[in-house]
Amino acid sequence: MAIASNVRQHMENSSWIRRMFELGIALKRERGEENVFDLSLGNPVVEPPPEFFDALRSLADTPTPGAHRYMPNAGYTETRQAVAETLSGETGLPYGAQHVLMTCGAAAALNVAIHALCDPGDEVVIFTPYFAEYLFYAYNHGTLPVVVGCDEDFTPDLEELERKLTPRSKVVILNSPNNPSGVIYPRSFVADLAALLRRKSEELGSHIYLVSDEPYRRIIYDGLGYPFPQYEYERTITATSHAKDLALPGDRIGYLAVHPACEEAGELMDAFVFCNRVLGFVNAPAIMQHLVRGLQHVTVDIGDYQAKRDHLCDLLTSAGYTVRKPEGAFYLFPQSPVEDEMLLIEALQEEGVLVVPGRGFGMPGYFRISYCVEQAALDGAAPGFRAAIEKLSGA
Repeated sequence: MAIASNVRQHMENSSWIRRMFELGIALKRERGEENVFDLSLGNPVVEPPPEFFDALRSLADTPTPGAHRYMPNAGYTETRQAVAETLSGETGLPYGAQHVLMTCGAAAALNVAIHALCDPGDEVVIFTPYFAEYLFYAYNHGTLPVVVGCDEDFTPDLEELERKLTPRSKVVILNSPNNPSGVIYPRSFVADLAALLRRKSEELGSHIYLVSDEPYRRIIYDGLGYPFPQYEYERTITATSHAKDLALPGDRIGYLAVHPACEEAGELMDAFVFCNRVLGFVNAPAIMQHLVRGLQHVTVDIGDYQAKRDHLCDLLTSAGYTVRKPEGAFYLFPQSPVEDEMLLIEALQEEGVLVVPGRGFGMPGYFRISYCVEQAALDGAAPGFRAAIEKLSGA
């Protein structure tokens, strides 16, 4: 056998998001691009803000000597300080450069955190609906993903969480705004979660860390605020990226930040820096660190996403779908009109519309639509959504 058995198994169970994206490429070749409407991948079509290109031109026109060399594995101190100052301004907490590690996106941040905090056999708690890669991130480091369900509003079930926490529970991943549902967990829920984690940590004689995955933190609608979990829980570790708020998914730049009041913050940061190196990331891309240093208060136009959300919600509701309007991110997660959502997925494919089945997020019976696409793709998909539900209703 050429490859490891566990890798073979994980490949077979690989992300539905990527499967649908690759299917879309094949269908476009077969039917023509104008006849296929791919709403599967969260790959923003918007361009980065003008400030990004201004910073890029400035860096190219007046290059800093040594700008492409290695730097400390944690990243440039100036960039870490800029991130810390922004976090301090947003939360009122005294973040400093010593609390921040620059990473190759949120994916690297999450892998670094799990590797540093968990021994093989420890447990990583994941709430449904979840970003499917969380499972593989846990397996990467020999840990066990423990899945906890949610209610009909996609709020995690804290009673189930309490039953499933054990002495080997080291990490709870919280993703808000959530991919795929777009839900922002309210501060009251975060407070209840924090109280539970404190109580169980004391009861179990262990430290349970809340790893808050926040790549959509600045893509929030209707004037809502973000309920920072570090207000409620001192063992909060923030993992995020600029893939979505600056539309830079291919540039792999993000960070990990430790709550400044966490009593073992210094030890954690030493471990994160070490793991960033030995996992092979070494350091976050130098050029991107130079660029995002001055862009910490810049975000893409949220109004465009909100308009697409509203348009798509109206379209689906009028066609007969049940959908909860999201507060953030750029996804919808409607309920399938039939119990087996794969029947809907197939019906939509026949109409040239590609979405992702809910089972890929731990919730069969739902499906995810990404609306960070051109408006023409949403308009082109509209007849397909209507035709698919009519076909299934007739059947």
